[in-house]
Amino acid sequence: MKPADEHRIHQLFEVSVWLKGAHALIECVGGVLLYLVTTETIASWVNMFTQEELIEDPNDFIATHLSRMAAEFSVASKEFYAFYLLSHGLIKLLLVIGLLRGKLWSYPASLVALGAFMAYQVYRYSYTHSPGLLVLTVFDAIVMWLIWQEWKTVRRHIAP
Repeated sequence: MKPADEHRIHQLFEVSVWLKGAHALIECVGGVLLYLVTTETIASWVNMFTQEELIEDPNDFIATHLSRMAAEFSVASKEFYAFYLLSHGLIKLLLVIGLLRGKLWSYPASLVALGAFMAYQVYRYSYTHSPGLLVLTVFDAIVMWLIWQEWKTVRRHIAP
């Protein structure tokens, strides 16, 4: 690979890892907030945000679905999502720090973790059909490719 190509891939790698880090922080904050906020508070916030729309159009697709989801949001679901977000975010933060510091262990660990997260996202997509999960999975695949390329470059430069 040409040095200019390596440099361009390295720049994309760094940007994608910083974006993953920002996403991980958001997940951590979301997980902590879910642990701290009650399901009743979540339902009241959703009702407050959807109230005007439902007054205007009682059959509004998004507002009615959000209201119904908030009303059915159980403590067990809340705690699962809080745990999922916090653990997922902390794992990604650890890997991002390792990648940004060039720690060799972080490259294969990141590939394994992202592969596992992608497998879970595809599994969840089979139930939810959420386009957001597809977008996240495609982004993760691109990040995995960039990590792989960076790892190859790093290993080539440290080889005797």
